[in-house]
Amino acid sequence: MPAADLVAHFQQRTRPNFFSGFVRPTSEVAAMQRSLFPEETDELISTAERITTDHCWPLLGLMETCFGNPIDWHRDPLSQFTWPLDYYADIDLQRGDGSDVRFVWEQNRLGHFLTLARAYAITSERRYSDEFYQQVESWHASNPLGLGVNWNCAMEVALRAMNLLGAFTVFRCDSEFDEQKLFSLLTLLDQHGRFVHSHLEFSHIATSNHYLSNVVGLLWLGVMLPELEQAETWRTFGLSEMLSEMDKQVLDDGADFESSTGYHRFVLELFLYSFLLCRANEIEIDSHHWDKLHRMLRYVCAYLRPGGDAPLIGDSDGGQVFPLRHHRGDDHAYLLALGAAVFNDSQLKVADVSPELLWILGAQGIEAHSKLAAEEVAQGSQSFPNAGIYIFRDRDLYLLFNASDSGLNGRGSHGHNDALSIDVSACGRPFIVDPGTYVYTADSSQRHLFRSTAYHSTVEVDYTEQNTTSEEMPFVIGDEARPRVLEFDLGPSLEALTAEHYGYRRLPQPVVHQRRVVLDKEKRYWFLSDKLTGVGEHSLAFRFHFAPGLQTTVRPDGIVEAIDTTSDARLLIAAYELNEIQARRPELEARFSSSDYGTKKPSMSACWSVRTGLPFELNFVIVPICAGEDETERLNSVLSFED
Repeated sequence: MPAADLVAHFQQRTRPNFFSGFVRPTSEVAAMQRSLFPEETDELISTAERITTDHCWPLLGLMETCFGNPIDWHRDPLSQFTWPLDYYADIDLQRGDGSDVRFVWEQNRLGHFLTLARAYAITSERRYSDEFYQQVESWHASNPLGLGVNWNCAMEVALRAMNLLGAFTVFRCDSEFDEQKLFSLLTLLDQHGRFVHSHLEFSHIATSNHYLSNVVGLLWLGVMLPELEQAETWRTFGLSEMLSEMDKQVLDDGADFESSTGYHRFVLELFLYSFLLCRANEIEIDSHHWDKLHRMLRYVCAYLRPGGDAPLIGDSDGGQVFPLRHHRGDDHAYLLALGAAVFNDSQLKVADVSPELLWILGAQGIEAHSKLAAEEVAQGSQSFPNAGIYIFRDRDLYLLFNASDSGLNGRGSHGHNDALSIDVSACGRPFIVDPGTYVYTADSSQRHLFRSTAYHSTVEVDYTEQNTTSEEMPFVIGDEARPRVLEFDLGPSLEALTAEHYGYRRLPQPVVHQRRVVLDKEKRYWFLSDKLTGVGEHSLAFRFHFAPGLQTTVRPDGIVEAIDTTSDARLLIAAYELNEIQARRPELEARFSSSDYGTKKPSMSACWSVRTGLPFELNFVIVPICAGEDETERLNSVLSFED
């Protein structure tokens, strides 16, 4: 086919289909974008301008980052280290000098091309298309096939290909689109597909989100570029393997099997966007897998705190699959608007319409969402026994109890030492939280700290980790804890859970930690009891990790008080031994929390320490007091220590 005819073919073809907002005509989507999301539209165009004029755009928790002119595709913006253009397999990713390849990989996923594409679709400004083509050429020239860190990981190659496909769908309609631009893009995308297919991150022992990204990338390339020689092979293989991985990686209750809410969001995006791409192109996926996708969305809906943010259980690197806009690591709610429209599920209509809904499903998606009546029944307590996650809810009260294993079928990777830890919200804001992740290889000691037992709201015995970890192996964690739930009872006024873990059985004098939590819905407080059984004398540390921004003190009566000074809401925690009314006095410890990769904020932990023989039991009452409530009355009804 002559080059001119090939260009015309790509500009005029109506099949295959992509997401509604990315295909012609875009005028309706552009008008709806401006009408429904005026502030987001202004921000979108402003970001596109910064990309075009200054080569700056948001990057994970670092927010806006500038990459130079010309763009340096190999420089780590955190440490300023420039990764070498060596053969990809010879590059050591763990350097110990503050560099973190995660930031470079995020830049080179080219998700900012979707910002340029959306801005172009809304404004028809040629400078956005020109910038796209120039950056594609710059990237291709700076990253020869197989050389440099940007070819080091097939997952990154696959995700980059997906973002290139999304931008290509829009920019192929540009009046200046010619055979040179077309051949350059096709060559680059063909290289990506062939590289991924020959460097699959597959293991017979265990596959993870990496291999899933590989096969999803191949599926997208095969569907969207049937003109390529290997397209049919990629499409068939990618579809089959994607569904097989869903069976492996998604538990029956809908949770991703890596014991991480952050990676649940990432894997959910991989499946959700891919299923919708298949549906748009009449590629059949059986109801079993659609049902599992639905359960993944229901799981998100269940674990979101009353304020709408997500607890960051396990690792969270802030990764997004098809980043139409930047979302913090603890922002998962935007996927529920899309899920509500896809599944006609009013229970998922807990968030407003999002730009993702418009650009993925178009006007029909907005209409489908608007027709749904929001679920009027208040969400109650739920259990996800396969995931090991149990959630107590009553109006504004929220407690997540973590009884999950280390993830990846016990092989670990993105799990933390958080067995029997809790996450607590009340009065519309989080009080007790998981600290998040912060960074991976940039700081091995911080990586080790953020996933440690001492950084979570659980019990540490003899300064030992619940599961074995090593600072030298940042993505390896043992599975000694193996939490087991003994009771989960949802009564009309009291709800209770009892669980234990066995991570401390490997001590010279073995110890078992059992924790019981009771929610009293009438008196609005939680009772928590920690029992340590075994023999000998041990050092015990009972901790609660507070959210950043709280004014945390230990009162003269020994009660820990965490106050949200903006609303005057507070959380009180008091501890006492069995049959002993006098409360123990804790110490406050300086900590950090991270809601997005690469950033952290100061926070506090309250720690009750004791050196004692076993068995030993320490009880706690956790009492929220919202603005306007009488503290004396609340304390008199709860802190009697008579239970």
